[in-house]
Amino acid sequence: MNIKKSILVRVRVAFLLVCLFACAIVYKIVQIQFMDGQKWKSISKERRIYYKPVAATRGNIFSDNGSILATSLPFYRVALDPTVAKAETFNSGVDSLALLLSDFFGDRSADYYRRKIKNARHSDRQYIRLNSRQINYQEKKMMAKWPIFREGKGRGGVIFEKVEKRFKPFGLLADRTIGFINEDMNGAGLEYSFNQNLAGTDGEALFERIAGGSKPIYDGTDVKPQHGYDIKTTIDINLQDVAENALYKALEKTEAEYGCVIMMEVETGEIKAIANLGKTKGGYIEDYNYAVGNQGRTEPGSTFKLASMMALFEHAPHINLTDTVDTGDGRYRIKNTYMTDSHHGGFGKITVQQVFEKSSNIGVAKLMETTFGQDQQAYVDYLHKFGLGSTLGFQMDGEARPYMKSPQDRNWYGTTLTSMSIGYELKLSPLQTLAFYNAVANNGVKVQPIIVKEIRKADNVIQSFSTRVLNEKICSDETLKKLKAMLEGVVTHGTARNILSEDYKIAGKTGTARKVKNGRYVREYSTSFVGYFPADNPKYSCIVIIDSPQGVNVYGSDVAAPVFKELADKAFARDLAMHKPLQARIAPDKESLPVVKAGNFDDLTVILNRMGISSHATAAADEEWVKVEQQRRSLNFTPNEVLEGKVPDVTGMTLRDALYILGNQHLEVQVEGFGKRVQKQSVKPGTDIIKDKNITITLS
Repeated sequence: MNIKKSILVRVRVAFLLVCLFACAIVYKIVQIQFMDGQKWKSISKERRIYYKPVAATRGNIFSDNGSILATSLPFYRVALDPTVAKAETFNSGVDSLALLLSDFFGDRSADYYRRKIKNARHSDRQYIRLNSRQINYQEKKMMAKWPIFREGKGRGGVIFEKVEKRFKPFGLLADRTIGFINEDMNGAGLEYSFNQNLAGTDGEALFERIAGGSKPIYDGTDVKPQHGYDIKTTIDINLQDVAENALYKALEKTEAEYGCVIMMEVETGEIKAIANLGKTKGGYIEDYNYAVGNQGRTEPGSTFKLASMMALFEHAPHINLTDTVDTGDGRYRIKNTYMTDSHHGGFGKITVQQVFEKSSNIGVAKLMETTFGQDQQAYVDYLHKFGLGSTLGFQMDGEARPYMKSPQDRNWYGTTLTSMSIGYELKLSPLQTLAFYNAVANNGVKVQPIIVKEIRKADNVIQSFSTRVLNEKICSDETLKKLKAMLEGVVTHGTARNILSEDYKIAGKTGTARKVKNGRYVREYSTSFVGYFPADNPKYSCIVIIDSPQGVNVYGSDVAAPVFKELADKAFARDLAMHKPLQARIAPDKESLPVVKAGNFDDLTVILNRMGISSHATAAADEEWVKVEQQRRSLNFTPNEVLEGKVPDVTGMTLRDALYILGNQHLEVQVEGFGKRVQKQSVKPGTDIIKDKNITITLS
């Protein structure tokens, strides 16, 4: 009995405790619901409502002529507050709206959208996202005319949530230069470097947390965002396109690892084209800025010989280009190593001019030993005076820092002076090398390369960037005279004879530097060509780097120089200011009409006016390209339209004009015959251009 009583007592106590706990719960519910109800409702509302940032519209990036390189386009998510519309408006329009939504998005039936909207209205839900797909501005305008939606936000409940996306109208053109910035504020290129200007200042607006997301509350307390500024770059879209296409073809042909091209105006330092392409499984893409960054900082090789010769002439101005150097049989012992020349058997005794033209390593090394062997620090001091040991302060983040040894360093060896003199045991980025060559072209004035000219707000210039001089006189005029003669000699008589032009002079230097792997030099090369044109009145300077080309011909003259020539040809063809010396040589002849069939309207007008020949262009005054018909003692111009996607008519044109037009239409051109003008073309004018289409033109 005692055990039974004990169990019964325990059961009764447990039951009593459960009852007390249940009563406490009921009491607490009553207290929360009725006694403290208003308090908790207020707290709940405060926690549902919050301020959310409203992103500012990002500024645009423009090319030098105002073409948009990057912009922000508005897209929208479509949402609805189904409780807003009046019953009559809702009931009369919901079926039509559901049908339109189904037809537009094409993912669900009209019945699905009808039930979704009606169920939300019956459940008193104040926000539903109708579809996750984002629509563009034109689609938004169309939707705004649909039933219920046409009543607007206040009476129909439609909500178009704005989302901005970055868009590049020219696709991948200058992709890495334009760059990007992600949500973590990491990025590259202009987007990252000028983010503070482009980003603007975000605003904020009141939102309410609801099931499935949040919805805006338009109570008038929102802070409007301050949109970002635009930036205007120095990039020339046409030259950029030519640079990327020429570089891509060279990389594909040689199966190289990567390549870069930079082209800039000599006097201003404005970069007109900057292309970077790296090898991937799918081809070549702009995945890194080799022209500026650390991965492109390499031993420059023979292009650095210009700096060595500048130091030589500054330190020993009595040395003339006609002085001779005995380079022997092509092998020269320096301490415990041998230096060689590329020419089998050596160059023998050659002049200082020929040392540079033929890119003789031994010739440069002997000149350096004779001049700086007893004072090697003087050589390094000259390099720093030329600015080769410092960064340029370029406008874009990520500029590589030059690597330059000093005799006080532990790794300065007995062979370091001669190695540095031919471009080894030091490192420069392509942009830093180009800036040095540009100073020679600019009569000794070293300017800072720039890629952004202005920061603007609409038509108002907020900040402008003008040409900044880094060194007013990099060397003496006498030294400059010698250097320019040597650079021109490289193209006329030296290692770059293959890019000699009949129309304009090129000055420059080839480079072929062996690469280092696992601490040892291997038979892989970084090839380059850097120079300027026209050599007698420089307008542009340019550098081309092709890294690790494959095949038999892997020298700078074979790989990099042709890319330079292609870009220079296109730049020369489209810049009439560089043609003036040619026009001045035309002798007036009023007795006979010249043979003119077709060409550029502006070019022909200048030439005919110079010759005093009457021409008529009433129907072709606004045309870039024209055909020419002879009418007694005058010439009549008729339009020769060049349409995008259509094969142009180049018959009667000079070879240069024909190549320019066909090249811009992305046609592969084969030339047959001899002569100055195109007699016929293999593809009929007006034919649609197919990708990688070939065309043969016959000269007569």
